[in-house]
Amino acid sequence: MNAGCVILACTLLVGASSGSKAGQPLKPPCRPGFSQNFYTVIVSRDLLHGQSILKDTTLSSERVKFEDCQRNREVGFVSSDPNFSVRPDGTVYAEQEVGNLSEPVQFMVTARGLHDPHIWETTVKLALAGHPHPSPFTKIGIEEMLSRVWDSPPRVIKFLRKHQRGSSANGLRRQKRDWVIPPINVPENSRGPFPHMLVRIRSDQDKDVGIRYSITGAGADQPPSGIYNIDPISGNMFVTQPLDREERASFHLRAHAVDMNGNQVENPIDLYIYVIDMNDNRPEFQNQVYNGSVAEGSKPGSSVMQVTATDSDDSTTANGMVRYRILSQSPHSPIPNMFTINSETGDIVTVAAGLDREKVSQYTIIVQATDMEGNLNFGLSNTATALISITDINDNPPELTVRTFSGEVPENKVNVVVTNLTVVDRDQPHSPNWNAVYRIVSGDPSGHFTIRTNPITNEGMVTVVKPVDFEMNRAFMLTVVVSNQAHLASGIQSSLQSTAGVTISVQDVNEPPVFPVNPKMIRFEEGVPAGTTLTVFAAQDPDHFIHQTVRYSKLSDPANWLKINRTNGQITTMALLDRESIYVKNNVYEATFLAFDNGSPQASGTGTLQIYLIDVNDNAPVLIPREAQVCERARPNSRINITASDADADPNIGPFVFELPSFPASVRRNWTISRLSGDYAQLRLRIPYLEASVYEIPIIVSDSGNPPLSNRSVIRVKVCPCDDNGDCSATGAVAAAGLGTGAIISILICIIILLSMVLLFVVWIKRREKERQTKQLLIDPEDDVRDNILKYDEEGGGEEDQDYDLSQLQQPESLDHIINKPTGVRRVDERPVIAESQYPVRPSLPHPGDIGDFINDGLRAADNDPTAPPYDSLLVFDYEGSGSTAGSVSSLNSSSTGDQDYDYLNDWGPRFKKLADLYGGGDDD
Repeated sequence: MNAGCVILACTLLVGASSGSKAGQPLKPPCRPGFSQNFYTVIVSRDLLHGQSILKDTTLSSERVKFEDCQRNREVGFVSSDPNFSVRPDGTVYAEQEVGNLSEPVQFMVTARGLHDPHIWETTVKLALAGHPHPSPFTKIGIEEMLSRVWDSPPRVIKFLRKHQRGSSANGLRRQKRDWVIPPINVPENSRGPFPHMLVRIRSDQDKDVGIRYSITGAGADQPPSGIYNIDPISGNMFVTQPLDREERASFHLRAHAVDMNGNQVENPIDLYIYVIDMNDNRPEFQNQVYNGSVAEGSKPGSSVMQVTATDSDDSTTANGMVRYRILSQSPHSPIPNMFTINSETGDIVTVAAGLDREKVSQYTIIVQATDMEGNLNFGLSNTATALISITDINDNPPELTVRTFSGEVPENKVNVVVTNLTVVDRDQPHSPNWNAVYRIVSGDPSGHFTIRTNPITNEGMVTVVKPVDFEMNRAFMLTVVVSNQAHLASGIQSSLQSTAGVTISVQDVNEPPVFPVNPKMIRFEEGVPAGTTLTVFAAQDPDHFIHQTVRYSKLSDPANWLKINRTNGQITTMALLDRESIYVKNNVYEATFLAFDNGSPQASGTGTLQIYLIDVNDNAPVLIPREAQVCERARPNSRINITASDADADPNIGPFVFELPSFPASVRRNWTISRLSGDYAQLRLRIPYLEASVYEIPIIVSDSGNPPLSNRSVIRVKVCPCDDNGDCSATGAVAAAGLGTGAIISILICIIILLSMVLLFVVWIKRREKERQTKQLLIDPEDDVRDNILKYDEEGGGEEDQDYDLSQLQQPESLDHIINKPTGVRRVDERPVIAESQYPVRPSLPHPGDIGDFINDGLRAADNDPTAPPYDSLLVFDYEGSGSTAGSVSSLNSSSTGDQDYDYLNDWGPRFKKLADLYGGGDDD
């Protein structure tokens, strides 16, 4: 090693290959970026004693390795301290002479791809061996580093030139490769002063011609404009305000050089400005309160929840690397540190056993997130709250509060709660781990009881579901077991207190008498006489331990055929039993009886007696139909089918026997009966012709009873002339109805009289209509304006142009019925309290000629009626003063007496012509 060389133990590693060969363990995925965020270089004191670090002196015996994952990316390194640089192979060297390293030197190294905008940063600290150097991540170190970057002398950036040199043989020229302009690093949130000079742009031709410099791009002449500007003469480039990396992390500008005439002197060069991140943002939790849960009894290492915080600073630097830790836990039971958190992922897990929901149901954890990889000296922090609920498991079996429960129940009662079984369970209320399930394991073989769970109190309600009998069981001894809906957790045993006994006493009550057979069926022939004993319908009292007397009464007897002995329940008939009665259904007659004891309170029971009535032949058959018709001449289809109806039942009904009586002899002479079947026969004419009329033919019908019953029935047969189809004609139908010639003539005369009356009425109506036409109405139908809407073009000129006596509008003072009223204005819509005048009543259908008389009578009645309008006006007029010349409107002369000239009606147009003719002396007076 040369004397002028300083050893720098600094290796910058970026990522690792993401691939792996077969048979080799998998490597973590490749992540571009420096392997460390801070590098410390220790320089030996002996190497600096009496010597200086010269320019281009190598400071590292190893290369700064920058391995990018793509293997083909060109990466350039730039130092924020102009005294030090990094070669493309990663070697760190000094640009200027360094006399000593009495104070540590700290600067940033930026790696940037030449063809993409990605950048990576790390910090390099150079310190003297044996010299105390602080921790790499200190607030002082960062401020010193940024101060050096900000206060370092600005660099001079020259426009790139293309050098050419000739070939020795063919004159070919080779172009020299352009230099790469290193990026410009500007720290964010700088305090100034502003504007601050960053670099100087210079052209080699500025000595020959006048050059004007300018910059373009976002941040200069494009939004956000005005952040950077340049002195057009000197080429000094300035930043004019503090930068915020979180708003914009880099700028791409282009520098231009033109002569005084605006002609381009140099090709534009690209300037890349990167904003150096400062730790100016705290980590922010996504939620201020996180909710998580873990089951009680969980083993250490059980996952609980995850909290997440983000930092707006650069995540590739320590400024944006967040670490988590737990500040506090409340409560501290069973130990203060029941949980831990993964510092990088924020996952919270348990670290100790002993979680018990019944003791602590919820923990409150305060979690702190700190950037700068959790460095508490200068990293920014924030906190959030994590609420951890301890979920329940069924680790507590239910326990009955006492060993024995007791209750009592009246006999013959159902859905009655006998007693409540109380239970205690420390698990989560109203959950399957807490809900109790009760079972009866012994003491109730017949299933008289069940136990239902009260969903609110969790108590067991012992309920009667099948009636109990005091005479059979006076008490029950039950054994019950309680459990949960959910099974007990693993390793938890049932408690001895989950089993208890229940003693139930049965109370004796007065039970109603019971009929042993209910309903009771007996069989009897119909027609048994009154007073016949049918049966004894007796009831029994189930109260064997109490001697009581049973009495009977009739409750329902639709036909009132029966009676019951009050003492012994003997049933006796009071009338004949008739099977054909409407009260008998399907040959069965039902009656209901009541049995009651003399207990306290009195109890009663009902019993139904069913009497099956056996049919006897007590109803003779009846002929069907009772009326028919045949043709007067014997034809093959002129026959009557007959049958019979019998109210009895088989075998007292058909087959029936039909026969004609021997008297009168004309019946068998004119008619004959032939048998069709057991229930049907056929009646037809024996002779070829029988005069049309109505004949009543007696027929004897007998049933098949033993003995048989016969009935002489009459069928009414109409014999009539028939048409070709065998139907009775109209004339024949009338004749067959029994109407003689005289009756027919009378009917015809009545019809003629009725038609004459109708004709006379029509003639009278026509004559009356003609009279109405001879004397027309007051107004011709063409001139009738009642159903028309008329439009008048002009109105009168008002009261001044009218010759009206306005004094009539004043309050009249001459009437007696208003003298007694208070002084003032009287409402004209008030009806005076005076007997009303009698007006003529208009007939419902007045004759047109009476209209004039009707109007005259009405006018005379109105003139003499003080109660006439305007009392019924809908408007109320105020008093207008005593000076008005108007009088009462009601006192206007409406009389039709006196002579008046109506000739002016002729001037009113055709609509008033009829009125002019009537009142103006025309033809129709």
